[in-house]
Amino acid sequence: MKIAIGNDHRGYNLKLNLVEYMISLNHDVIDMGFKDTKPSDHPASAFKVAEAVASGDCDRGILICGSSVGMVVAANKVKGVAAFSPMSELQAKMSREHNNTNVIAFGSDFIGAGLARAILKIWLETQADSDERFIRRRKMISDYEKGMK
Repeated sequence: MKIAIGNDHRGYNLKLNLVEYMISLNHDVIDMGFKDTKPSDHPASAFKVAEAVASGDCDRGILICGSSVGMVVAANKVKGVAAFSPMSELQAKMSREHNNTNVIAFGSDFIGAGLARAILKIWLETQADSDERFIRRRKMISDYEKGMK
């Protein structure tokens, strides 16, 4: 899988850990984040990753900042992106099955590398559920995003 990853200064160290982990799982990782811990603006990284996913250049995206909130807000402004910030493996699994999320965000101030890796693994392995009710709900969101109320 081709995965875009982005971060701000507070997400730099966790990014390094997750890049190493994804490479060990044989994923192709494209680093679109900041390269150090100097203060940086999270929207710049969030937009790059979200646009890469929305365009189909990358299959999924990962974002990391201090809280995850800014990254999620910015990424969800890009049409075709469904970004979220999980705190558990079950939440990550359900986000893929029910909502077909394509961008995940971690708050490095609130989650350790071990839990982030476990959540990420489940999220990467889970497919969208093909049950009619989930397809219908995803279509409602997509239609709204396209201005079709």
